[in-house]
Amino acid sequence: MKKFMSILFISALGGGLTLSTYKLFIETSMPYEIAEGRVLTTTAVSGLISLNSIEESVNFTSAAEKTLPTVVHVKNTTLNKGYTSYEDLFFGRSQQRAQIGTGSGVIISSDGYIITNNHVIEGAQSIEITTNDNKTYTAELIGTDSSTDIALLKIKTLEPLSYLTFGDSNLAKVGEWVLAVGNPFNLTSTVTAGIISAKSRDLSGQNTQSFIQTDAAVNPGNSGGALVNTNGELIGINTAITSKTGSYIGYSFAVPSNIARKVIEDLMEFGNVQNGILGVIGGELNSKNSKEFGVNETEGFYVNDIQKGTGAEKAGLQKGDIIQRIDGVTISKFSDLKGFLNTKNPNDTVEVLILRGDKQMNIIVTLEKRISIEIPIIGALQEPEKKALKAVNLDYGLEVVSLSENNRTDWESDGIYVGSFVTEINDISINSINDAQRALEKYSNKVLRLSVVKNNGEKVVYRFR
Repeated sequence: MKKFMSILFISALGGGLTLSTYKLFIETSMPYEIAEGRVLTTTAVSGLISLNSIEESVNFTSAAEKTLPTVVHVKNTTLNKGYTSYEDLFFGRSQQRAQIGTGSGVIISSDGYIITNNHVIEGAQSIEITTNDNKTYTAELIGTDSSTDIALLKIKTLEPLSYLTFGDSNLAKVGEWVLAVGNPFNLTSTVTAGIISAKSRDLSGQNTQSFIQTDAAVNPGNSGGALVNTNGELIGINTAITSKTGSYIGYSFAVPSNIARKVIEDLMEFGNVQNGILGVIGGELNSKNSKEFGVNETEGFYVNDIQKGTGAEKAGLQKGDIIQRIDGVTISKFSDLKGFLNTKNPNDTVEVLILRGDKQMNIIVTLEKRISIEIPIIGALQEPEKKALKAVNLDYGLEVVSLSENNRTDWESDGIYVGSFVTEINDISINSINDAQRALEKYSNKVLRLSVVKNNGEKVVYRFR
């Protein structure tokens, strides 16, 4: 018994000594590890709080609430001729059939101005607008610009409408959250979210476009709808997707708001788009082009020639200059330059940062209006006054101001003189210099088809090989 008690006492004494030793030496030597453990726990909790804060900072509900009442459903009706039976085909009895197209639009003023895509309403005999509260209106077409794919509509309403305000698309940044709001597949009031994937995208490959690219889901029917930032400001008009199936696969494109706003302002004031030109000819720099031009820079716009009489010549720009920025906007490629100039008017002044040799310098240039274009085969065309068009019962067209010297005799013998009007080139209706340029680019600067209205009002269509 005494032996057992001795063992028990020794065991208790050993345990006590062990505990004391741990407390005195080991535990006191680990305060950093224990503290670090608490810090990690706190950091984890703080991380969760930070994530919640981030979620609140990109909460889309406010932007969606602002945007939804302003996005409308656009329905256009076109009349096409066709044959409904073999008997009609045999006897040549074509029937008119109504074809319905749909898309989206954005209300941009309380009195009913609506912006949409040109391709949404192109060729429409009638346009119907349905607002978010299911009210239906007949819309008037104010004007269109096919080169930017923008159209302006107007509806009459007795009460002021909710509308979106334009944001500055130049300030939009890659990685910024955006919302796309529209009516895909006739599903009204659809909101999708994504980020800006890139800016100044050119889908044509002809340096004629400058889109904002996003990964917000956009599908057929979204065209003409709103691309807004988290403040609910309009920064783009959803226009296109790149897809082999015709449906969204991760890439969507919007006309920047600065371009869209410029277009509709011109349509309201002039009836067509007034673009200011810089007066430079050249190309964007990259490894291949830089080698050809004999320069080391791989970003910017290389000036290969200066157009005579333009603002660039008057300001002293020279062949070999590299345009790096305009009004603080970085020019890395041609679509950057094109997108910027599409927001400017004739007589606007811009500050151009160039690299000449190894020296940077700022040059102030006054933009000028491009008033004429040289068309192979026929000659020079310019935008006419509206009264000149009305004199021959035309709504659009470019006036012939000089005939090609090589073909003058042929044209005049056929009754085509200075003062005639070209209304179509390569099956594209011509309402502006931009339209004519786009028509030429369709077949690599060739004219295969030309519609001309003579001075007496007679219309003639020519085909070339």
